[in-house]
Amino acid sequence: MEKFVLEAKERKDFSKSYRNQIRKNNIIPGIYYSRHNKPVAIEVNEKSLKSLVYTSKTHLVSLMVDDKEEMECIIKDVQFDPLTDKVVHFDLLGLTKGETFQLEVPIQLIGSPIGVKEGGILQQTLHKVEIECFPKDIPEHITVDIANLKLNSAVHVGDLQLQDITFLSSKESVIVSVVPPKVEKEVTPVEAEVTAEEPEEPELVTKTKETEKE
Repeated sequence: MEKFVLEAKERKDFSKSYRNQIRKNNIIPGIYYSRHNKPVAIEVNEKSLKSLVYTSKTHLVSLMVDDKEEMECIIKDVQFDPLTDKVVHFDLLGLTKGETFQLEVPIQLIGSPIGVKEGGILQQTLHKVEIECFPKDIPEHITVDIANLKLNSAVHVGDLQLQDITFLSSKESVIVSVVPPKVEKEVTPVEAEVTAEEPEEPELVTKTKETEKE
């Protein structure tokens, strides 16, 4: 797995006004936490986060706060602005050697399904899967070979097997499937004639009332 060095500064001000102020200067507030240490509020340059956030891979992060000793961690959570889609806050989870931990890893599909060649449509339902492993066994992504996936077939989480990794997502969860194409119902000539005649009904009723008056 690729390791990424992230330089940060410890954040002393926890007020909302300060967080809004630094965001205007392209500085993003965050927090580092682990099982055996107290949480540390930090702030980093927005550019430093882009290669970690906007990616389809999981990165091992070496966090350096105020030029001190590097701490191994991963990005655990990222919050985005709903309007601009910019990062507004992030969480880093510290790792401890010899201890397992839980994280979500992206799923990467490879191969061209047989079912698609037969006219089916590929549907990926799950883009990330939750796993548990040791820090040294963190995969960049989970590869799923779909070359032999036939029409009306699917790959479930329970079908995945990787050494030294425990899958925590439900075994019944569908990752990807090949489904038949949707067929739109065609209107038959008889249905079309009935539909065309329906607007004439009010006129017939009106004529009948006029006849009764006479």
